[in-house]
Amino acid sequence: MNLLSIQSHVAYGHVGNSAAVFALQRIGVEVWPIHTVQFSNHTGYGEWSGRVFEPGLIRELVAGIEKRGVLNACDGVLSGYIGSAETGAAILDAVAAVKTANPAAQYCCDPVIGDMGRGVYVRDGVPEFMKNKIVPAADILTPNQFELDCLSGRKTATLKDALAAVETVQGLGPRAVLVTSLETDETPGECIDMLACDRRGRFRLRTPKLAISANGAGDAIAALFFAHYLREGSAGVALSKAGSAVFGVLHATAESGNRELQLIVAQAQIAAPSRVFEAERLD
Repeated sequence: MNLLSIQSHVAYGHVGNSAAVFALQRIGVEVWPIHTVQFSNHTGYGEWSGRVFEPGLIRELVAGIEKRGVLNACDGVLSGYIGSAETGAAILDAVAAVKTANPAAQYCCDPVIGDMGRGVYVRDGVPEFMKNKIVPAADILTPNQFELDCLSGRKTATLKDALAAVETVQGLGPRAVLVTSLETDETPGECIDMLACDRRGRFRLRTPKLAISANGAGDAIAALFFAHYLREGSAGVALSKAGSAVFGVLHATAESGNRELQLIVAQAQIAAPSRVFEAERLD
């Protein structure tokens, strides 16, 4: 499997492509990374160095790959934080180029907008561009609960609310939706849920809530879910495999006391999680 991953990149730590690329490679996926930014570290530290790349660079790099005559072997495109509408437009151009070369290719978008407690943290115009342009073009979408609310225009206090919100988002275009960091009236206080829904079923995965908030976990699970979904064709199986893997990495991160995701130290968890959580069918 070959995937084009267009995301941010940090030299220190594991977010964006720094999380997605290795996680995918660890399960045997060939990744073609294109970086939208290159920073020294995650911006959550409060200071960083590096730069944002021009959207035109994305088009240049995709054109260069196209000249190698290999776009027809690309099975999908993965994107995360877009930074600006202009970058988003360049990503959509890349998706169009890949799908022209290989009509069977799929596009998975992690629609980064914000999260609970912090609210929206992207630039003005990005949430609207995400909803109006990116989401309709995506085959697979991986929002967190806050982003699901934003994109659906709903509040997801209950499981019923969340499922209705997923249906609303699916109505915009994506056939499969993975919801991460989900807490509803049915979620025990010591747990966290995820939902994965496509036209063949709706599934919930529940794992213990760990006393940690590690940047990059969402990037890793979006990448792993995408790859497993393409391989298995089942939202439930992909949810179980991706969720179990990332839980294993997060558990190792919590035990280490490190702020950064322990992706390398706990890499065995990516390919063969020591604790497997089975997805529960909801319908």
